[in-house]
Amino acid sequence: MDKVKMKKRVGIDFHVVDGLFQGSKTYMLELFPRLFEIAHNYDFYLFLDDVEALRKTSPAFSLPNVHLIYMPHAGPIKRLCWQLPLLQRKYRLDLLHVQYVMPIPSFSPCMVSLHDILFESYPEYFTPSFRLRSRILMRLSAWRAAHVFTISEFSLKEIHEHYRVPLERLSLVHCAVNHNSYYPGNEGEQYVVDRGLKSKGYVLCVGRLEPRKNHINLFKAYAKIDTTVPLVIVGQRHFGYEKIFSLVSELGIEKRVIFIEDGSNDELPALYRHALLFVYPTWAEGFGMPPLEAMASGVPTISSGNTSIPEVVGKAGILIDPADVAEIALAIDSYLKSPEQRSQSILLGLEQAQVFDWHKSAVNVKNTYDKFFK
Repeated sequence: MDKVKMKKRVGIDFHVVDGLFQGSKTYMLELFPRLFEIAHNYDFYLFLDDVEALRKTSPAFSLPNVHLIYMPHAGPIKRLCWQLPLLQRKYRLDLLHVQYVMPIPSFSPCMVSLHDILFESYPEYFTPSFRLRSRILMRLSAWRAAHVFTISEFSLKEIHEHYRVPLERLSLVHCAVNHNSYYPGNEGEQYVVDRGLKSKGYVLCVGRLEPRKNHINLFKAYAKIDTTVPLVIVGQRHFGYEKIFSLVSELGIEKRVIFIEDGSNDELPALYRHALLFVYPTWAEGFGMPPLEAMASGVPTISSGNTSIPEVVGKAGILIDPADVAEIALAIDSYLKSPEQRSQSILLGLEQAQVFDWHKSAVNVKNTYDKFFK
């Protein structure tokens, strides 16, 4: 009689879902539910603090092959050196999938989603302590991991060249957009009205308040434009944000700039959908979710032409030099003055947003697991 084939046990460090809203959190909440729905040959153990909140985000987190395990919120040292190793042993994991950094020690093989290593190429946008910690731990994780996933061709090339990770141990798993949330139309207009805004009556920028997002040059550019259309900034304070607020006052645009730091997950798609145009002059990105979400929402898009952004935006939007204030101002002004240009950008953006697909990315992850366990 053939032996019953036991399911492999795959643990996933989900602690990032407990934290600030950011691209890696979106990655966790969009990619893995789709993986669970197609990977019935695995039992998944998800480790995080707020188990009940996660369960409410998707029916996939209640599937029979998905087990939500309480892991109290803790700093990285405790999580990597104590919590995850104990959980590896307790649940007899055959594989642990982590974001960025493997546990020390590790009692099972690991796969790592290493979204980017921007701290290597753009160290000026990261704190010294973060750079030091990341250069040690992420480099070691990339070397030790059974496989490394990353989210753009740009990041894949960076990891391969900086860390000498062989290409056969690297996989591209693109981020994508949830078209059930981000789409054009009039839905959610009340969210916009409640913020004192008018549908198709504001310029939008979405991103944490930190130097890398380049709000400084955006404000300088916006101050050059003769317009009453307000600039709306959606994002939570992260670090190095003090100059952002002081500059707005210095430029005399405080009455035209609106900060939204408490936007909800339900509100954000509406803020995109009802924007007149979207601008994202970031200095560097491992992928760049906001431009993709804007394009999927039917919003003309302006973004930086560096790092991974050209992969995301393609020919659908205006790509600018984030260091060139005049160029940023010209791009915004041209969209404000040309309905025809906005209409063309909307059509191209909707088409470009279809290129990226979470289901396809989930299939890539499953295939990598399957190959590993052959």
